Parts: sequence; C-alpha cells; structure tokens
Amino acid sequence: MIQQTANDQGVSRKTIEVLLAENVENLGEQGEIVRVRKGYARNFLLPQGLATIATENNKRMVERHRQKLIQIQAERLTDLRNQAAAISKYSVTIEANANAEGHLYGSILAHDISKSLVAAGYAIDADHIRLEGPLKELGMYTVKLELHPEVKTEVKVWVVPAAGK
Repeated sequence: MIQQTANDQGVSRKTIEVLLAENVENLGEQGEIVRVRKGYARNFLLPQGLATIATENNKRMVERHRQKLIQIQAERLTDLRNQAAAISKYSVTIEANANAEGHLYGSILAHDISKSLVAAGYAIDADHIRLEGPLKELGMYTVKLELHPEVKTEVKVWVVPAAGK
C-alpha cells in the first residue's frame, strides 16, 4: 500500500501521504492529509495510531466529513445570529442593595448578568459577556456580548434598588 513510484508532481519515492488521526505537533491537525517520510510513518505514526495511509476512500471520507462540519458551523452561526438579534431587543433588570446615593453595597459582575439572561431563556455564559469593570452604581448600562468572534451584540442592563429599600 505504500507508494513506490514518484507521481507527476515530482514527489520523492521516500515519502508517503498519511491521514492524521490525531493532532501531531509540528506536523498537522486531525483530519489533515500530510506527506511524510516512509520510515516516520512506518515506525512512529502508524504504530502509535496517530495516522493511517491516505487511500482514495479515506480522502473521500475526510472530504465528506469536512463538508458536514462546514454545514454544521454555518447552521450554528445562523442560530447564534438569531439569538443575538433576540437578545439585543431584551433588557435585563437586576435588583441590588444600594445606599441613598445609588452606590451598590456589592457589585454586579458578568456572572450576575449571565444568570439573569439564563433565567429569561437565553443560554449565555459569563464568558460571553464583555464588561469593562464591575457595575457599582444604580442605573442603565449597555453591556457587550460576544457569542462568537463573528457574532456580537449588546444588551441593556438595568440595575435597580432591591425591593424593600
């Protein structure tokens, strides 16, 4: 199964194409087809299960898998854009204890905003919230959200005094 002759592109007889089954440092990532020396493939990559010979069937399977991943990624981006559009129309209200001047006794963090968004039905992690610092006063704030490097939005956050104050 190892290629014995050079092909039309001038590739050496001492190399072989392999399909990486795992990420291999300084070589490539899982699913890539790379050209390596036969000895490296035979003595290290194949026995360790890091790669397999790149047959035409394997190449077709990888290409189908890659197309499927592209389709899934496109669908995910569409869903995130729809979610971002819905969130931008929503405003979060968070009650907090504050003194008479409107200074909070604590502060509102990304985690608190995330909890409020989850309670409203939006699955937003605190990691997606981009605060410049904790919110320490009563008022209305515009908070940036980054759901994906390509999908960004904003949400209005109202910090109001706790009921009973």
